[in-house]
Amino acid sequence: MGGGAGDGAGNTQVAQQIREHMEVIGADGVHVGTVDHVDGHRIKLTKKDSGSGSHEGHHHYISLGLVAGVEGDKVRLSANGDVAYGMEEEK
Repeated sequence: MGGGAGDGAGNTQVAQQIREHMEVIGADGVHVGTVDHVDGHRIKLTKKDSGSGSHEGHHHYISLGLVAGVEGDKVRLSANGDVAYGMEEEK
């Protein structure tokens, strides 16, 4: 078993550690969202953290590639919160 970070095995291991209602924070400690669930290679965030205006009521997704690690009940990203928020996908 095993495998390097380049083969996607790291994302699978991280995905298995991510649970519903975990807080997603940027590398700078800024709150980005709350985990709804892992959907493939992305984290689906809850609608309550979707923002306001045109973002309100939409689910947002963050790529597992942005996850630096899981610490307790927090998912820490490799990018600062404002950068990660700009890289979210809407559905």
